[in-house]
Amino acid sequence: MTTPSTPHSPAAALRLAVVGHTNTGKTSLLRTLTRDPGFGQVRDAPGTTRQVEGARLLVQDQPAVELFDTPGMEDGMGLLDYLEQLCPASQRPDGPDRIRRFLDSPESRRRFEQEARVLRKLLDCDAGLYVVDVRDPVLGKHKDELAILAQCGRPLLPVLNFTRSPRQRAAQWRDALARLGLHAAVEFDTIAPALDGEAQLYDKLALLLDTHAGQLQALRDDVALQREARRADAMALVADMLVDVAALRLACKPDPDSVRQATEDLRTEVRRREAACVRDLLRRYNFRLEDFPDHALPLQGERWGMDLFHPQALKDMGVQVGKGMAAGAMAGVTVDLFTAGLSLGAAALVGAAAGGLWQGVEKLGKRVAGRLQGYREITADDAVLRLLALRQLALVQALQQRGHAAQAPIVLDEPLSQAASRLRKEKLPEELAEARSQPGWSSMSPGYESTPRREQQVRALAARLAA
Repeated sequence: MTTPSTPHSPAAALRLAVVGHTNTGKTSLLRTLTRDPGFGQVRDAPGTTRQVEGARLLVQDQPAVELFDTPGMEDGMGLLDYLEQLCPASQRPDGPDRIRRFLDSPESRRRFEQEARVLRKLLDCDAGLYVVDVRDPVLGKHKDELAILAQCGRPLLPVLNFTRSPRQRAAQWRDALARLGLHAAVEFDTIAPALDGEAQLYDKLALLLDTHAGQLQALRDDVALQREARRADAMALVADMLVDVAALRLACKPDPDSVRQATEDLRTEVRRREAACVRDLLRRYNFRLEDFPDHALPLQGERWGMDLFHPQALKDMGVQVGKGMAAGAMAGVTVDLFTAGLSLGAAALVGAAAGGLWQGVEKLGKRVAGRLQGYREITADDAVLRLLALRQLALVQALQQRGHAAQAPIVLDEPLSQAASRLRKEKLPEELAEARSQPGWSSMSPGYESTPRREQQVRALAARLAA
């Protein structure tokens, strides 16, 4: 969890200044670590961040780490020359003293105003994260920046950004950093971070800052718990949507025009339900709807059928006899009831089945009557359910691997097609097979009822999807 940072933060919080050359992804790093796509400004232009901004990372509602986004350093070479003039080596000032003298000088408010903000914040923090765009070549200006930052006397952890780019020069940067005495570095692509990227970042920080190792371990554990919680919630959202669609059925007259209209109505309802699921998933991962603009799903494949006598449906209606006997008796009684006008009597049924079957007739009477009058019930085909499941699972995977600084839209491609060829050969999960027999389980139906059995099956399906 994150909250905006304030000037007077608890002493227990580890304070980190995010520093580096201009336009290397410092703000992007904070967006990804805080999961806040609205933090600061991200543009492909130098000097976007002009002021120091901050945020807190919380563990159990207590601040564990404070992060401060700083402006980019733009004139390291000039500042290094100025420091030499301001504090000659013959005076033997230590690094932090030289930086403080600079901050008291007039040039800290004029030519080197941006650099002054960076150095003032680094002096005020426990350590710094030096963000590197590994697509850039290692230049003298970068070495001058590091030489200046080192004089603050604070530990620096280089964060190698954009490591997934084909133009990355991570090996060159590691070598250059090692030559400057910075042997510990972490690869963290802010656009598409590895699933354990944050864990690696906090582990490296713990090595540099052993007095804060406990806080960083707690934060590392909390990040893992939150990631699993998001995934579990996502699977529950997908499972609920699939049960809704599997249970949905629309009755229509048997003529072609009526069937065609009912089919289109069903497609519209399913599209709306999937769009709602997409919105919920994006919200759960704290992304925006515009991050996934291409989410309209073309649906093909409908079917008609009753699916009235699934064993669990009979059980829900109170029928406690053998499946075969119950199904046969139920079919016979409903046909009698709607064709000959006969009532249920002692001659029709035996034992405890009578009460359960009467409840079944009350629940299913309209559907059976419609069936006998030639009406059809349109439902989504198995292929549509598979496609919906695959599409949502691919979206969850993409959201898990997406940094909150990413600007490009989410695209679902290769993993979806590979998984589809495998799942076409598999049966639908039993939870969806049962949902087909329960039209009351669809929140898109007028008779929707969220029963304990429905919730149980949603949980079971979510666990199956997660596995």
